[in-house]
Amino acid sequence: MTVPSTAVPRGRSPLRPRGALRRTVAVLIGLCFLFPFYYVLVTSLNSASQSSTLGDLLLPHWHWENYSRAWAAAPWVRLFLNTLLIGSCTVALALITSLLAGFAFGVMKFRGRGVLFTLVMAVMMVPSTVLIIPDYVIASDINWLNTYWIQIVPWGASVFGIFLVRQFFLGLPGELFDAAELDGAGRLRMLWSVGMPLVRPAMLIIALQVFLGCWNSFLWPFIMTQDSSVQPVEVGLAAFAGGEGTDYPGLAAAVVFTTVPVLAFFLALQRHFVTGAMSTAGGVRG
Repeated sequence: MTVPSTAVPRGRSPLRPRGALRRTVAVLIGLCFLFPFYYVLVTSLNSASQSSTLGDLLLPHWHWENYSRAWAAAPWVRLFLNTLLIGSCTVALALITSLLAGFAFGVMKFRGRGVLFTLVMAVMMVPSTVLIIPDYVIASDINWLNTYWIQIVPWGASVFGIFLVRQFFLGLPGELFDAAELDGAGRLRMLWSVGMPLVRPAMLIIALQVFLGCWNSFLWPFIMTQDSSVQPVEVGLAAFAGGEGTDYPGLAAAVVFTTVPVLAFFLALQRHFVTGAMSTAGGVRG
């Protein structure tokens, strides 16, 4: 008795329709994410009156003067330099605190380690907006209002960074640190020579997250500072909102040239970011 063959004819794949469906869904999702950027770009090239029809909303009319008007609305060079300074210092502090605390919670053995780590994680449950008023009072008492310090020091410790580094250390074999201790290495020596090179992917993710958070920060510096000499770029966007309304084309133009640098920065480091995320996945599972 001959059994009918169920083999797929040569040149045809049963998975091809499924692959086409996945690509279609991926393209649609990508368009959904890209549409807000396109809408902002179109708004930056239209006049304030060109928003009545669908064509006006989706097609640019090439009003490049919106960009010159937006650039003249605030001291953007100073704001960009402030943001770079604040972001760089905050990233440095966050990396130091994440590395030290993550090493302590992940490698060192001491009484109350679990309780302390739980208290650190509990900070993530408190909305930052709830603490703005007491934080403002404290900043006023120590004369930190309208300074760089109030924009750097409070964000110099990342709870997510501490958690990530700690989980990464837990995923490393303990024999590495035992061997270093037998060789006479102290805690700091073990951290610098053994631990730090191994958690470098996690440190890269923390640096990118903290820097992007500083670049996108608006509410905290808007409340804590009043002088543009210390404010970041996001606060400069408030110059387009006034008592007579909001200049949406000018605001959109400012959003474009304040987003392009950080977007280029992220795209330039995208490969390192993805590599670090994949390497860190093992540490998180540990």
